[in-house]
Amino acid sequence: MLVCDDERTLREMLRVLVRRAGFTPTVVDGVTAAREALSSRDTPFDAVITDLMMPDGSGIDVLESAKARSEATQVVVITAHATTERAVEAMRKGAYDYIEKPFDNLVLLATLEKALEKGAVIGENRRLRDAIEGRDRGMIGTSRAMRELRDMLARAANAPTSTLITGESGTGKELAARALHDWGSRRDGPFIVVNCGALPENLMESELFGHVKGAFTGANAAKEGLIPAASGGTLFLDEIGELPLSLQVKLLRVLQERKVRPVGGSEEVGVDVRVVAATNRDLESEVDEGSFREDLFYRLNVIRVRIPPLRERPEDIRPLAQHLLEKHSALQARRRTLSDEAMDWLVRQPFPGNIRELENRIERAVALSTGERIELADIRPEGGGSSAELVAAPPIGEGFDLEAHLAAVERAVLFRALEASGGVRKRAAELLGMTFRQFRYRLAKHEDDPDDSVE
Repeated sequence: MLVCDDERTLREMLRVLVRRAGFTPTVVDGVTAAREALSSRDTPFDAVITDLMMPDGSGIDVLESAKARSEATQVVVITAHATTERAVEAMRKGAYDYIEKPFDNLVLLATLEKALEKGAVIGENRRLRDAIEGRDRGMIGTSRAMRELRDMLARAANAPTSTLITGESGTGKELAARALHDWGSRRDGPFIVVNCGALPENLMESELFGHVKGAFTGANAAKEGLIPAASGGTLFLDEIGELPLSLQVKLLRVLQERKVRPVGGSEEVGVDVRVVAATNRDLESEVDEGSFREDLFYRLNVIRVRIPPLRERPEDIRPLAQHLLEKHSALQARRRTLSDEAMDWLVRQPFPGNIRELENRIERAVALSTGERIELADIRPEGGGSSAELVAAPPIGEGFDLEAHLAAVERAVLFRALEASGGVRKRAAELLGMTFRQFRYRLAKHEDDPDDSVE
């Protein structure tokens, strides 16, 4: 983002404001410097904030230069000398909006969010769309916890050291990892995601380190591993606690030596990669139990980022819900609004599945609601209450069937956990404190066509 204003105090305020909001600012003091910044970049700016009246020219000049460089660049003009004629001229020449000083910081940030969404559509900018998606699902919020998280990610983005992201399922750990990548100096390199819990153990080494031709049966050609493929960028190891001990040793060597050896190979290959790992487990406890290597833990835990669960920042539920409503209304081409009663109910929920659960509920309500306004009945679970409420108030009377009632409660709890986990059975089992095998067995009793292969 380019920030252009001749007032030093305002420039510095805008620099801090946009950085804390997750953008990377380039700050200049006038039209000449703005034009130089616009022309010297290999890629266009995503957005520009420019003052209107400056000693060496007008913000209209900056606007025209930005649009000449890229039509996708969105420009917001700010001024203390607002007139109808100036506003009309700015909008006619392609400004996204025109804001009068003094302005509310939240209004400016909201305007920038909308401007960037428009720019992403025009420019088909994948990186920008990914960043917007990240803010849609996890980086939105004015709570102190979210402000501190964004500030931490901004400060850590350019660090070359390993980072460990912790947090419950559904809080947005991958989105935080993407923010570290997109906001840092490695943004133009690859961002490789490895789900350590999804790769079969017998194939994991080959997938991570690669293999040479003939290394094992079926290795008919050499294959580059995911670690060397991430060289120059970021390797995100999700669910790092699932990594077998045998591979933990080899990953430790990668972090120490910055080299990998393909399976079956005799020579090591140098890699330049930043490793970001994530887990919803207590790795310190696993170190004590011997299921996770202590030396690897300390190598990964150089920078620690904790993603707060949604229940710790309930003030963010309202803006998150509204943003997700706008997103899924647009995706489904269905104009929808949330009633005050429905929104108030959402704000009071604990959301054990965090943002993933909130988005799942919003998406379903948009799809299934029949009216333009989503009412409380559209967004609450079936039966009008939670699974816990079903347990607390069973309909006891003549002919009451305890076994049938317990089966109904079990089914409600299992499917509520599935909903909270976004359909990921392994995570649903973790939410309920049971093994995947136990969860799969119980779920199979309530499914018409169970699919044991889906984890």
